Amino acid sequence: MNDFLDLFISYLTVEKGLSENTRSAYSRDLARYLDFLEKGGRHKPSDVTPSDIAAFMGTLQKMDIGPRSRARCLSAIRMFHRFLMIENYADCNPATIIEAPRTLHKLPQFLDGREVDALFAACKGERGEDLRDRAMLELLYATGLRVSELVNLKLREINLDSGYLMTLGKGNKERLVPIGESARDHVAVYLERVRTPQDPERQNDFLFLSRLGDAMSRQAFWNIIKKRAQMAAIRKNISPHTLRHSFATHLLENGADLRSVQIMLGHADLATTQIYTHVTRERLKRLHEQIHPRG
Repeated sequence: MNDFLDLFISYLTVEKGLSENTRSAYSRDLARYLDFLEKGGRHKPSDVTPSDIAAFMGTLQKMDIGPRSRARCLSAIRMFHRFLMIENYADCNPATIIEAPRTLHKLPQFLDGREVDALFAACKGERGEDLRDRAMLELLYATGLRVSELVNLKLREINLDSGYLMTLGKGNKERLVPIGESARDHVAVYLERVRTPQDPERQNDFLFLSRLGDAMSRQAFWNIIKKRAQMAAIRKNISPHTLRHSFATHLLENGADLRSVQIMLGHADLATTQIYTHVTRERLKRLHEQIHPRG
C-alpha cells in the first residue's frame, strides 16, 4: 500500500495544486494510516473495508488526537481512496460511509486595538531588524495574509504606489489585497533603509530577508512575533494567525461586509469567514453585560 502514497502525493501536487504544507500534513496522516493497515494484514486496496477505517479513527481518538486533526486525517483517507479508484487501483472507496468527527467551532483569538498598538511599539528602534519586524507586522495586520503568504511574498508582487499586493494562496489561487497607508509607509522605510542596502542587486526575489540575506522562514517569523509580543507584555499566546484573526474581526467591527472580508482572506467558502461574525456578536454581548445598567 505504501507504493501508492508517492503516486498520491504527486497527484496532489500536479492535479490538485495543494500547498506544500497541506501535502505534508496529508503525507503524515496517510503514513500513519497505511502503517495501521499493514499491521492489520491489509496489503492491497481491495483488502481495506469501512471497518478498518473506523478502527483506525478509533485508534486516533484513543491517542487523544483532537477532532479537527482526526477530521483532516479522514479527509486525506477519503481523497486517497478516491485517487485509487480514479487510477483503477481499486473498485470502491471504503471511506465514503465513515462519518467525520464533530468539531467544535472554537472562536479565534484576536488582539484588541491597544494590543495591536503595543505590538507595533515593541518594534521601535532604528536597527535593521526593528524596521523589518515592524514592516512585517504592519503588513500582516493590514492584509490578513497567512504566514506562508507573507514570508513567500516577492518584491514584484507588492506595489506601494497603487497600494496593493498580489499573493498566491491555497490551491495556487491568486488574490489582490489592499495594503493601507501605515503598512505602505513602514514597508517603504524597510525597503529603503534595510532591504536595498542588504541586497542592492536584488539577487533575492523575496521581499523580507533574514539577517543572513536568505528568505524568511515561517518558523523564524513565528519566533519574531513571539519575541515582540513578550516585549509588548501581551499575555495572550499569540501566533502569526492571531493578526489574521484581528484583521478580519476589526474589519467586521468597523462595518466591512462579510463577502469583502472573505475575498481579502482568500477563503473559498463564505462559511469559513462567518466564524468572525460569532466573534463580533460575542464581544458585543460581553460589552452589554459590562456596561448596561441591567446587563
